[in-house]
Amino acid sequence: MGNTSIPMETMGLNLPENSDSTLQQEILDALPVLVFLERAGNIVFANVEARQMLGLADGEWVERPVEDVLWGLFPGTAEPQTLLTGTKRGSPFHATLPSKSGRLLPVEGTYCLLNAELREAVIVAHPGGREQAPKSRLIEDVLASLPEAVAIVHDNHVLYTNPVFTRMFGYTADEASGENLRELIVPETRQNEYALLERTVDQYGRATIETVRVNKDGELVDVAMLAGPLLVDGAKVGYVFTYRDIGDRKQTEAKLQHDAMHDVLTELPNRALFLDRLTLALSRRLRRRDQTCGVLFLDLDHFKEINDSMGHAAGDVLLKAVSERLRTALRPQDSAARLGGDEFGVLVESILTVSDLDTVATRVLSEMQRPFEIFGNQIQAGASIGVAMAGPDHTAPELLIRDADFAMYTAKQAGGGRYEIFDKQMEGHVTTQQERERELRSVVERREFEVWYQPIYRLQTGKLEGFESLLRWRRADGSVDSFSELLPVAEDTGLSISLGRETVETVCRQLRKWTEELPQADLTLTINVSHRQFYHPDMVAQLMMALAATGVDPTHLLFEVPEATLNENPDAAVAILQRMVDCNVRIAVDNFGSNLAPLNLLSRLPIDVVKLDPRLTVAATSTGRQLAVLESVIHLGHTLGMQVIGQGIETPAQLDAMCRMGCELGQGHLLSYAVDPVRALHLAGVGYWTKIPGA
Repeated sequence: MGNTSIPMETMGLNLPENSDSTLQQEILDALPVLVFLERAGNIVFANVEARQMLGLADGEWVERPVEDVLWGLFPGTAEPQTLLTGTKRGSPFHATLPSKSGRLLPVEGTYCLLNAELREAVIVAHPGGREQAPKSRLIEDVLASLPEAVAIVHDNHVLYTNPVFTRMFGYTADEASGENLRELIVPETRQNEYALLERTVDQYGRATIETVRVNKDGELVDVAMLAGPLLVDGAKVGYVFTYRDIGDRKQTEAKLQHDAMHDVLTELPNRALFLDRLTLALSRRLRRRDQTCGVLFLDLDHFKEINDSMGHAAGDVLLKAVSERLRTALRPQDSAARLGGDEFGVLVESILTVSDLDTVATRVLSEMQRPFEIFGNQIQAGASIGVAMAGPDHTAPELLIRDADFAMYTAKQAGGGRYEIFDKQMEGHVTTQQERERELRSVVERREFEVWYQPIYRLQTGKLEGFESLLRWRRADGSVDSFSELLPVAEDTGLSISLGRETVETVCRQLRKWTEELPQADLTLTINVSHRQFYHPDMVAQLMMALAATGVDPTHLLFEVPEATLNENPDAAVAILQRMVDCNVRIAVDNFGSNLAPLNLLSRLPIDVVKLDPRLTVAATSTGRQLAVLESVIHLGHTLGMQVIGQGIETPAQLDAMCRMGCELGQGHLLSYAVDPVRALHLAGVGYWTKIPGA
């Protein structure tokens, strides 16, 4: 009710008969204590002191339940009660008053029951005594010192917030006081959660949750929240909420989760996330029979060579550049992933036929064929891509990836720089290749390989100049096979590096042995260097260790490097060759003419010997352009002071033609097959091939 006169006589007050109700009210307002009049459980009047304590201006008073004004009202130290009984002499009580500042103010006083039947009473109170005030201030100081935000709520209205609450949510204590906490900081999407928390507290005594709240600026705040009952003298009169800001932890968790599912270098999804996405795509395919999905499996053609020649930092730059190009080439609904090393996967969704995959593969391949700029150098990396479209047999994502991998392997075997679409025939071919890889690993582990030697003769005189070192495979039954079919597998798997190292060590030991046994022979042994071995960063260091360990004269070693390897990155090749030349070994360019390399390549590189591609040797007995190219190469080699070796001499006519064109050295099946070390020593002792024309 408003601030109007109250018939005090109805409240049983014993005032002088000549006092009217207005005077009675003025008397109560003048008292320096809190005075409340209660009727039927409601406070119907509060004097000025009480209204000021509650933060109410004149005219703002309305009837309120006793328990909303005086929390935990009970006489003396008795158990909490909602309906007090007592005598007209009055009963002492302690209670808590929510003050205008939002703080809980302990009060004490007398409860005088005037009419028990009508529940009419006078309540006279004043702030707690000397013993309670310091305790109240201590509690408030403790709440203000907590690292968590605290909000105390009664009947959904905020009674108290500590300073951390202000820092966390932006509302001052005055702004929050009396407001509905749910409307203040609980997002609309979490309203049901708030009600559930209260029910949980009522049922179990507390509730904890990690959730979000909204601050004054409308920003979401990640919090760990604890809700508990507000107990006053053992009775629940509201709720206490504490909030701990867990935004930093959530960001850390989000980053850890992101890193667990993404490649750190390229930021692309990793294999685990790719499998998850592919699993979902396959399940959607079952629901939508009119659409399907497919996978592209991409492997860079020259990554290992670039990584070995330019360093791992360059390899990392290349991988990041590839990932960016994949993002550029793909449609919004498609996604790329780094599956490991230089292998990437692409998930293509919402396709109707394999031609849709063909379109995406063409676009991706086009991006990969453009040169990459790595540390100021234009590098051709290239890629081989396998394509597979999901079908009835692809009941698991691994099966679809496997088929795309089969197709990629086929593209790689065909020379790379292309894409292949999977068909069933590929599976058998790839399985055969994989069997050969297992076979090669077994050969290496069991050391079933040997170094044999093919003689190289001076064509004009027939004198033995040296041998080319060639790997042979000695099977368990004693038979010996060529290693030529296993060499591409060795290069793909990286085993060519360890095989090459052991070959160098074996040849150095063999040269030392023959030099001691036949010092007059003056032999040169040539060693083939594979593409991957040439660009391996430890290649020159391993060569130096082999030379130091055996003590051989390095000028009797000739290293044959394929023309294609030198032509791929001439600048890097020059640096590597110069380091080899500094070891005093000699260098030959092998299979020259196989890739139509420019002839000026010979003038740029520190080359001692040109070894012709066998196809040029065949051209020696032909006419036209090929013969002209052969004659030009031999003439250029002589002009630059290089020796020329014709390899693959199979017929007397080829031998005669090579001699007439001035080719100094030659080798081939007509002259001699590769032989084991014992037979090679015998040939070295003979020193000549007697069938050389004119010998």
